[in-house]
Amino acid sequence: MKLIERPRYLDRLIGLRGTPDIKIITGMRRSGKSKLLEAFSQRVKEESPGQNLIYIDLVDFENESLKEAAALHRYIENRYREGVENLLFIDEIQLCRGFERAVNSLHAKGKYDIYLTGSNAFLLSADLATLFTGRFIEVHVFPFSFTEYCAYHSYRNADADTLFDSYAEEGGLAGSYLYRSERDRKTYIEDVYKTILYRDLVEKYNVVDRTALERLSEFLLDNIGNVTSPNKVSNTLVSGQVSTSHVTVGNYIRYLCHAYLFYKVKRFDVKGKRYLTSAEKYYLCDTGIRQAVLGTRNKDYGRIYENIVCIELLRRGYEVYIGKLYEKEIDFVAKRGGEQLYIQVSDDISRPETFRREYEPLLKIRDAYPKMIVARTKHETYSYEGISVVDLPRWLKEGE
Repeated sequence: MKLIERPRYLDRLIGLRGTPDIKIITGMRRSGKSKLLEAFSQRVKEESPGQNLIYIDLVDFENESLKEAAALHRYIENRYREGVENLLFIDEIQLCRGFERAVNSLHAKGKYDIYLTGSNAFLLSADLATLFTGRFIEVHVFPFSFTEYCAYHSYRNADADTLFDSYAEEGGLAGSYLYRSERDRKTYIEDVYKTILYRDLVEKYNVVDRTALERLSEFLLDNIGNVTSPNKVSNTLVSGQVSTSHVTVGNYIRYLCHAYLFYKVKRFDVKGKRYLTSAEKYYLCDTGIRQAVLGTRNKDYGRIYENIVCIELLRRGYEVYIGKLYEKEIDFVAKRGGEQLYIQVSDDISRPETFRREYEPLLKIRDAYPKMIVARTKHETYSYEGISVVDLPRWLKEGE
């Protein structure tokens, strides 16, 4: 498989090197966590050849004897070296029984700089605070961005629009790029998706009603970017002959988000400057999953592009909200530190009425934060009444 450097995540890990926290690389299955850990350890080895690096891949059968907490702890302690920095890398930590006891003990000694990856079945986002009693920091990894997709396919400027069309269809699960036929590529993605549902979630949470979980997930896939509530989903499933309740649906939605398959985006009242607690939206971690599971059903490119923009904002470290302004909606209010952006996303704004629908809510916002329309313009960025109008592929590339 062709490997590309992922500087956003590498730089994050480099910046965290030497801090006392346990660094935990999280993200959806097959998003590149193990490869990132390997690349970071190699970078450290090249830049600091005198340091002591302890790298353990628990998938490797040679490390079978380390799949028990005491044995793992003993193995690491025997390889500690005085007088130098000791960096500990453990890939697929969940394969060690009682791993949290070993890791917490090693962390408490203050002798190791610790980096971990693990399966979502055991390192779901909701579990970390319970598992690790010491301080930890998540380094969250997403599937390939459009920039990374371009790098993988040896990007040339002339290819941007064609490559973006392919990226919107194929998504960012790089393992699928190895398959020559569309059928095999989609089968790979479907297998990843089913593993998340039936191994990471059904086994983890002892889910009894697998059919309800599957239908719920398909509903969310089909309704990315639509306002969703457990009551609404429950009523839809019941009408489709799937017996469930809003309580069960609420729990299952939470599980899907814990596994990083979906991301919940809350609403923000732009005029009142307050967060709203109802009618959230859910966005998919990678649009390639939607294409593989649902095919061409309800293929709304506007929603697909909206999903791509949402995940890209999260990837860039923004907090993302849906903006509410009177009876109008702003697709995204993005916040990062003291920065704030208002963004509308559209497939095609070539028709005056469509363009007006996108810019009118932005013009009603009275503060001075930047406002932007991101669409498939296929033109250079231009300004309309102070609003930047940006081509979607160019926005994705220029933000890196």
